[in-house]
Amino acid sequence: MGKYNSIRVLALGLIRDGDRLFVGEGFDRVKKQTFYRALGGGVDFGELSIDALQREFQEEIQADLQNIEYLGCLENIFQYKGKTGHELIQLYRCDFVDLKLYDIARIPFSEGKRKKEAMWIDIEKFRSNELILYPEGFSKFL
Repeated sequence: MGKYNSIRVLALGLIRDGDRLFVGEGFDRVKKQTFYRALGGGVDFGELSIDALQREFQEEIQADLQNIEYLGCLENIFQYKGKTGHELIQLYRCDFVDLKLYDIARIPFSEGKRKKEAMWIDIEKFRSNELILYPEGFSKFL
């Protein structure tokens, strides 16, 4: 089963630093739209979502997490690159162990073959709809 014909289970980490949120930047070529979402990734069969969260942060940006707190589950049905996707997201609030990560503006990382960047963004840019934050419903946890 592929990404677009099944329900994916994800673990995402909400990391705040005052009025800033740590997010990854994405781009939908069909919608011609830049968007942002919390970092994390897929939960493997037999893996707890909290373990997947920690593994994904290690794989993507070599970062350890602490103060991990479960916030809830979001269901997200969306269009990306012209296809329908369906996700169940286990959302966690967490902090970086390495305090230097709070001072780095942009962190490049790879997700499969795609090159991406994670960055700190002022939460007000999402609240004012200047920038798009996915998934829908995520902002209620800010």
